[in-house]
Amino acid sequence: MDLLLNKDFMQEFWSPIWLSIKIATIAGIIVILLGTFIGRIFARKSFKGKAILETILMLPMVLPPTVVGFFLIVVFGRNSIAGQAIEWLFHQPIIFTWWAAVIASIVVAFPLMYQSAKSGFQGVDLDIEEAARVDGANEWRIFLYISIPLASKSLITGSILSFARALGEFGATLMFAGNIPGETQTIPTAIYIAIDSGNMPLAWMWVISIVILSFLMLLFVRVKEN
Repeated sequence: MDLLLNKDFMQEFWSPIWLSIKIATIAGIIVILLGTFIGRIFARKSFKGKAILETILMLPMVLPPTVVGFFLIVVFGRNSIAGQAIEWLFHQPIIFTWWAAVIASIVVAFPLMYQSAKSGFQGVDLDIEEAARVDGANEWRIFLYISIPLASKSLITGSILSFARALGEFGATLMFAGNIPGETQTIPTAIYIAIDSGNMPLAWMWVISIVILSFLMLLFVRVKEN
């Protein structure tokens, strides 16, 4: 109880939580948009090299997080073209910033949203879309008013799961964004440091917090499916 009344302790406790939610929210919005759009394309289009490209998109789901973090450092590091361009535009490198944590979360969460969106759009009856075309609807209106509503259950599931994945990202974030308290320290990295330093009360509070958040999100998915 004394810890809960300690202002410095509570500030240390809440900082990674709010930062994690901010990072997961921004990453989630980007992943939902990209996953929905790309999932629709891959569900309806066939083209040469599709299997290879789709495999690349899904790789972060099976690669060790440290490997993902390594590739992010290579792609966005200060010696890379992308890293130098970002540093020139924003006058600072992106590595070891909270935006690096957003990028890491996008990369690892994207496969979940993409796979859910693709499955959802594949389940949409092509005859319904074709009937809309016959009635004069363009592809954009078909996508917005027919495809998305009919695939909404899969899209909602993918959105929740990708947000949860972004919220719990650890390995790639630790390598690419680091663990700077108040700047890049998320709940998973904070738990790791708390355990390593022997601060078990704080570690337990973060563990309970992320378990509750994850449970509520998964419960919402289960309810929507039933």
